[in-house]
Amino acid sequence: MNIDSSKLNEVAALMENHGLTRVRLSEEDGRVIELERMTPSAPAPATTIVTPLPLAETAAAGAAPTQPNLGAEASRSEDVTPTVPVTAPMVGVFYAAPSPDAEPFVALGAHVRRGDTLCIIEAMKLMNEVVAETDGTIVAIDAADGDLVEFGARIMAIEPDAKEAGEA
Repeated sequence: MNIDSSKLNEVAALMENHGLTRVRLSEEDGRVIELERMTPSAPAPATTIVTPLPLAETAAAGAAPTQPNLGAEASRSEDVTPTVPVTAPMVGVFYAAPSPDAEPFVALGAHVRRGDTLCIIEAMKLMNEVVAETDGTIVAIDAADGDLVEFGARIMAIEPDAKEAGEA
């Protein structure tokens, strides 16, 4: 089996940068390569957390919270105003803009309409647009450009417009 060492080095660097212990790659020719780190790396600093679970979800799952409270200010706003989470539809790399030199699709405080493109998730060399499911304001962006995100991970949160929140 011939394996491109530069590709392996790139994947190993991604694993190190994102604190991953295991990665599975599927090649176009049908080969599957799995890489596993024998000793897990130190957890990523709080500023690079991609998917902090809200306390309510953690409690509902019956598990003790593993993430520290990231700020009383954030929890107060979540208690007062319901938000709509935007989750990653697949495992992939998060891109905030359509190209490296372009402006991001959205920023904190930006108003979006249902169907607006929020970001791109690259998976297996395919660019997949993530679109807004509701009209509202972006109140959180949990992923940084180039971050590896997991399926179902919250990458953003939208505070729905008043008329949207009243309909739900």
